[in-house]
Formats: sequence, C-alpha cells, structure tokens
Amino acid sequence: MLLDGFEGKLTATKWAKTTKTSPDTALRSIQDLIKKGILQKSASGGRSTHYFLVNKSY
Repeated sequence: MLLDGFEGKLTATKWAKTTKTSPDTALRSIQDLIKKGILQKSASGGRSTHYFLVNKSY
C-alpha cells in the first residue's frame, strides 16, 4: 500500500482505517514493521507521530 502511491503521512489512525482494524492492532502492526526495519518513526511525537518507509538501496 505504501509503495503504491500512498499520499500524506502515515499515522496509526490512517493505518487502522485502511486495514479495518482497531487502533491498538494498527499500532502493534506498525511497531512490528519498525522492528523489522521497514518503517521508521518520525522525530515528532504525541498526536503528530507519523511513520515513513525506510529507504534501502540494494
């Protein structure tokens, strides 16, 4: 989804709506993707927290 033209900033709320899950489940999913090195958390915190893809060149 993120590689296929997603616009704007990814937040846990947007992820929950997109995947039709609860906000808690969405956050756990995002945290798992961070642990795997796929997503990275922005420097801002609190309600303005957003996530972005890690740019890896192979």
